[in-house]
Amino acid sequence: MAISTFSELKTAVANWLDRSDLTDRIPEFIVLAEARIGRKLRVRGVEERSTTTLVIGQEYYSLPSDFVECRNVQINTNPVKMLAYRTAQQIDYEYPYTDNGTPKVFTIIGNEIQLKPIPNAASTIEIAYYKKLAALSDSNTSNWLTTNAPDLLLYGSLIEAEAYLINDPRIAIWKAAYEQAMGEWNFSDDKARHSGASLESRLS
Repeated sequence: MAISTFSELKTAVANWLDRSDLTDRIPEFIVLAEARIGRKLRVRGVEERSTTTLVIGQEYYSLPSDFVECRNVQINTNPVKMLAYRTAQQIDYEYPYTDNGTPKVFTIIGNEIQLKPIPNAASTIEIAYYKKLAALSDSNTSNWLTTNAPDLLLYGSLIEAEAYLINDPRIAIWKAAYEQAMGEWNFSDDKARHSGASLESRLS
């Protein structure tokens, strides 16, 4: 059967588990699978871009509500300036004073991005990041995963069911299938991203 909606996924999980008494538990398995997948899946389908106008003298800016992991941060001046990542300790060590200027580095603290030097112009910051997909539910019946990677959702949900069912001998098969699907998605997306082009080494 097709697995393209939340309802179809719940039916498939029940079929694969060969259980008819888990109607209330299966949505929980799916929620846990989505969380597991979100921590590891790094493909274009979960990428997003956000822009914010910098405020002169403002050091901290809120991250997007669906932010998971940063991919790139830049200031859209002419030319574009790429920001380098620093840990919170490094950024405080390198910029101990409240100097103003064009930001050169950033760090992530909680749900905010910190910039140093502190902006001295109202330019635009652009953040490319991996996002959290909207969770499946009866009202949100599909997302990128149901459209493109239903196997990940299915095998991930079956794995999460193991903690509830305990000692199902099929768990090793499901785990192997899940890891294979995850690896194939991350690998194929990386290959497609570069479209067969070789990376060039540039010496300064």
